[in-house]
Amino acid sequence: MINTDFAIRSFKGGYDDNFQFILTCLQSRAQMCIDAALPFETVRPFIDGAFVAMLITHTHGDHIAFIDEYLEAFPELLIVIHEDSAGRISALNVHPALDGEQIQVGQLLIDVLHTPGHFPDSCCYKLENVVFTGDTLFVGRTGRTISQGSDTGKLYRSVYDKLLTLPQDTIIYPGHDYGRSPTITIDKNIEISPLLQAANEQDFIERMAAFEASRNQPL
Repeated sequence: MINTDFAIRSFKGGYDDNFQFILTCLQSRAQMCIDAALPFETVRPFIDGAFVAMLITHTHGDHIAFIDEYLEAFPELLIVIHEDSAGRISALNVHPALDGEQIQVGQLLIDVLHTPGHFPDSCCYKLENVVFTGDTLFVGRTGRTISQGSDTGKLYRSVYDKLLTLPQDTIIYPGHDYGRSPTITIDKNIEISPLLQAANEQDFIERMAAFEASRNQPL
């Protein structure tokens, strides 16, 4: 069995406490980013290997805001993005990702999970015991379904059928710093979040409606 040690470096900033990550294969020194939410100059000092790929969790503007800066510095950077949105990115190397496929970067094998609901092209990327969840799942709650293209029923199926069924000690790395901690295991997240304790899809839809109504209440 190949030893696939890796390192994750987190950055916070962008337009709304976004998280961006650099993932490094410690064997090959291949590196990749999760999203392009922060300016290239912010992460440039930490690119000290072969920077070969960028994995896009979805194409909301705050997650791809600075992608042109990365492509200017690395024109041949591989952009991994869900197949439905591959045509929206102008780059030399765009890989239309499919649900369930596995991508290799260095010695790292990354599973693509298509998780629509927050946005139609939302994808999560799982590597061993961690999963980068973008805006599909946060610490303490799910993503929201208030923008064009959102669908609460699809989000329920993405979260409950694809993410919450992962090993319970899987650590989520979300796309924003919205919770009590930057990361959390799936089992602990279920414990603290009523949105992750729904009995069924209709219950989840009702919990989401109540959550959104509470956000609209004046302080």
